[in-house]
Amino acid sequence: MQLSVYKIDGTETKEKIELPSSVFEIEPNHHLIYQAVRTYLSNQRQGTHKTKERSEVSGGGKKPWKQKGRGTARAGTTRSPVWVGGGTVHGPRPHTYKLEMTKKSAQLARKSALSLKAKNGEIMVVEDINFEKPKTKDFSSILKNLNINGKKSSYANSKQK
Repeated sequence: MQLSVYKIDGTETKEKIELPSSVFEIEPNHHLIYQAVRTYLSNQRQGTHKTKERSEVSGGGKKPWKQKGRGTARAGTTRSPVWVGGGTVHGPRPHTYKLEMTKKSAQLARKSALSLKAKNGEIMVVEDINFEKPKTKDFSSILKNLNINGKKSSYANSKQK
């Protein structure tokens, strides 16, 4: 697969770059892409959520009223989950959300994603981008010239000669 090389003003040069077929021309495996995204997002979760159960809530050591003779239901503690201010029943507990993929699966998922982007024409090669100062305005104008719109885009730098 060949890609045209563009200048930063948006014009196409005569130069073409050959993309390796082992990466950009494979049949995309959508399930592996899904697994890779799911693994990444799960591993971003902190897993530190927790609520207090009845034994962890402070207070409630004394029996609120005597067992018999009052006409109300028996109560041994004010921290029962039925009471306001009581503990939570079966609340969230801290645990890890870590998922793993094998190296081969992760590599194939990356190749599948790149191959899918290449098939959809969503990969672009741009000639030398040099900035005197790192200004957002300069980079924004380059994106506008190249007609790259949207919230998400990815950039890679290559020193290939």
